[in-house]
Amino acid sequence: MSSFSSWRFIPQIQEPTDHHDPAYWFLFQGDKLAVLPAAESVEIPCVLDPSELGITPLRRQFLGFVEREGQRVACFSAELDDTLALGDGWMVDNLRQLYTPLGDSWFQLAGRAVQIMEWDRTHQFCGRCGAPMLSVPNERAKRCTVCGLSNYPRLSPAIIIAVTREMKGEKRLLLARNHRFPAGRYSVLAGFVEPGESLEECAAREVMEEVGIEIDNIRYYASQPWPFPNSLMLGFTAEYAGGDFQLEDAEIAEADWFSPRNLPNLPQKPSIARQLIDAFVAENQ
Repeated sequence: MSSFSSWRFIPQIQEPTDHHDPAYWFLFQGDKLAVLPAAESVEIPCVLDPSELGITPLRRQFLGFVEREGQRVACFSAELDDTLALGDGWMVDNLRQLYTPLGDSWFQLAGRAVQIMEWDRTHQFCGRCGAPMLSVPNERAKRCTVCGLSNYPRLSPAIIIAVTREMKGEKRLLLARNHRFPAGRYSVLAGFVEPGESLEECAAREVMEEVGIEIDNIRYYASQPWPFPNSLMLGFTAEYAGGDFQLEDAEIAEADWFSPRNLPNLPQKPSIARQLIDAFVAENQ
């Protein structure tokens, strides 16, 4: 699917009352996106309403507009019944598998769509008193009709960090293999931020917990929304400051310092993990 190039996405909350034009529909069965195959890519269906495709969503959520060449196209996410048979001509797959055919920009928008859809699906009733929740008109929120509790889409901040060390006249990168990874796959370390913890404190704690070493010179690199299921990945770099490997056996299978010329099997391109690794390689060729 073509990238946004000259397009831009304009997030909005309230669906326009005069919506009478075709819109992009991100249709989900569970966490899997329904798309239309097109040559070597895929297409997000663009119709006035999913009923034109013989589809009746359980719920729908207005996302905003894609703007291109002065024209705005509305965007919606929608939840489909898991048992609904879409028929021939559809592809239904998770976002990880659809990254390449979607491309960066559509993948990012699909990630927004699935998180808002899932938040809407799981907040139909109040977690405090059990009464129905209703959407707040002018913000992305739901409010209990009885006790007034408000809920917003959940984001789970997590740090991801590239730690380097001078060894044998060159910089080397710390990579580890989690027990959950495919065979031979290594990546940089990552972990979720705990309540009351700064990002820098989280980075130092996670590295110590997972591989037993100390770090310093912690520097922010970049961030990436990561919809698996609702993370905000905050990338950092740091330098080795002392200690020997003591692996957290329940999580880390192996860890080592890797030369930029001799790297193992790595994470896929869209991830910020791969961005950190590629940046290390580019700086140390």
